[in-house]
Amino acid sequence: MSDDEQTPHPTPAKTGGPQPEEIRFFGTTWVDHSGNYALRRVGMAAGSLAAAVAACFVLRFAYEGLQIADIGSFVNLLVVVMFAVCSAIAFAKTWEGFGRRPADPAREESLRSLKAIGFIGSLLAYFLRCLTEAPGEKLRRAEYETALVQYEKRRGARTGNPAARKKPKRK
Repeated sequence: MSDDEQTPHPTPAKTGGPQPEEIRFFGTTWVDHSGNYALRRVGMAAGSLAAAVAACFVLRFAYEGLQIADIGSFVNLLVVVMFAVCSAIAFAKTWEGFGRRPADPAREESLRSLKAIGFIGSLLAYFLRCLTEAPGEKLRRAEYETALVQYEKRRGARTGNPAARKKPKRK
């Protein structure tokens, strides 16, 4: 099956209008929910939940390693609190990113390491969003529909022969 058969929406060469932005793992199937969209959502939800569970096991082994090293209860508590806070922040920032574009990309870049530490929160946000839509679909759909409306307005304003238009009479 060729690429044209897999993606039923128009390509830039065919229409010249705005094209939908791709979403990772979903491509542009979110536009018309084609190409096994529902199956992809279920698979991504299951995969992100499985990755979060596996990550929790890895963190549990790391915590047990700290207990075996007998470094003290304060450090153990500090590690648990650090991962909990980072996961909560990563969840909030990831969830927020599905609904709007970042106002300050530099700030988002500075939070990158924090989100990496709290990766479990990001995975859980991805899991929860996949239950309702492709992550970021609502944002991209709003942007795409706005771009289509603007394109149609620009295109509609240019229709017809400009030489045949009536000119206003001068007084």
